[in-house]
Formats: sequence, structure tokens, C-alpha cells
Amino acid sequence: MSIHNQSLLNDAGILNLEDASVVMVYTEWNDTVINELVAGCDRALTQYNVSKISKVIVPGAFELPFACKQYWEQTKGTSRQPGAIIAFGCVIKGETPHFDYVCKGVTEGLMQLNLELPVPVIFGVLTVNNMEQAQERLGGIHGHKGEEAAITALKMISMMRQL
Repeated sequence: MSIHNQSLLNDAGILNLEDASVVMVYTEWNDTVINELVAGCDRALTQYNVSKISKVIVPGAFELPFACKQYWEQTKGTSRQPGAIIAFGCVIKGETPHFDYVCKGVTEGLMQLNLELPVPVIFGVLTVNNMEQAQERLGGIHGHKGEEAAITALKMISMMRQL
């Protein structure tokens, strides 16, 4: 890292990113959890003065990879093109027999996008056994995953700008 870029970093390792653009793609399902993930992400992005924030809502977690890819394709070359994409979902195991199938599909789809797209796709999908575990990840003993996803996105944008 150059000395110039190093001086622009704050204590969290994030460049001054007022011009950064981030899109959140998130699900309608489990909206109590999702709304708090999005709110935490908004808080963290605002803390770092990011003002270009877009939001896309999809029905369920399985649709996240498709929507992320479509958003990228439709904004390519425009002022809405994001520097990072954050995908939020919550898959609660409960009694659903397709839990493993959905989790695997979403994970593999988002990972594939990280390899294909020239911007980071941040995995903000909670895969939990019950609502209690989800709550623990919304500011409980496991931190706030919405805030953490925002910080990760900003650190990745910073890293890419330094390359």
C-alpha cells in the first residue's frame, strides 16, 4: 500500500468512501430478521458516509444470486453500478426438509458471483436452526451481521481501490 493510500485509511482499514456505491439485495422471507440486517447495514454505511445505497427485494433466499447478477448486468456502465453487492437472507431450519438444499444453492450461487463479477458479493445470509439463533446475530452474542456485512463491503472496496 502506498503511503498516500495508507494516510487515507481510518482505524477500521477503510478508505474515505463517500463516493462508494453499495447495493443490498435482500429477501421478503423472515422479514423481522431481514429488516434488522438491512437497518444495521444502513447504520454502518451511514457511519462511513456512504450515500449511494440501492436496495432490491426478492421473494426468497434462492433468488438472491440471480437478482445480484441481474442488478450488476443492468447497471453496468451507469452511475448506479455498485462497488459492492451485499446479499441478505435468513434461512431458518425449523421443520423444513429443503433447508440443506436452499443453503447449499444460495451459498454456491453467491460464491460463483464472487468469481465472475469484478466487484465483491458479500454473503449476509443467516443459516440458523431457529429464531433464537437469528436474534443472536442481530446484535446479540454473535455481533450484528448486517453491520459486519457493510464493514466487509467497505473494506473490500478499499482493497480493490488500492490494487
